[in-house]
Amino acid sequence: NKKMFKKIVAHNFCVLFTVLLVDFCCSCMDVLVPANINALNGTNVKIQCTFTSCYKMDATRFAMNWTYQETLNDTEEMVMLLVSTHRFGDRVTFTGNLDKNDLSVTLSDVQLEDEGIYNCYVRNPPDRFQGHGVIRLNVLTELPPPSRHSTIAVAIGASVGGALALLILSMVVVKCLRRHRKQELISEEKMEEEGKLEAEGVAEEGTK
Repeated sequence: NKKMFKKIVAHNFCVLFTVLLVDFCCSCMDVLVPANINALNGTNVKIQCTFTSCYKMDATRFAMNWTYQETLNDTEEMVMLLVSTHRFGDRVTFTGNLDKNDLSVTLSDVQLEDEGIYNCYVRNPPDRFQGHGVIRLNVLTELPPPSRHSTIAVAIGASVGGALALLILSMVVVKCLRRHRKQELISEEKMEEEGKLEAEGVAEEGTK
């Protein structure tokens, strides 16, 4: 009886451990978003959000929504559930692809007051956890000047490119000159051979 009891306890422990392990490994939701997005005032910007889950998406149970906050301390305001809300009017459209786990939206005609924090939420049962991504949208009135490092990189790239072009051109010129010189030498050798043959022919006729 004791052996049987131990076997039952061991079996139940293994089953419980396996269930907990599977639950720990597969009850996972990972949302991938850029931390910051810069948009020029008056342009369109795509606010990207994708997710990964251990479970295949079930359209009847799947849920997603977007919210907006001016700052992290402000109350979240709904941006999009299935359709855009009144704050953004028809300027927000869903441009993702659910088949590819893409929940991205596009904000048209970006305004200065659109700057803030955008939250991407997703539920994909039976996954027990809700996915959450946070994106900071910065609205610019003009394009920022190129950084010093990028300017230096461009200058170095241009210098290296110019040097390579000159090197290649020099190699081509040298190769052409060598080929031309070789052709001249061949022509001279032919002319010398022809001259010798003519001289020998004249000599033979004089002997006769």
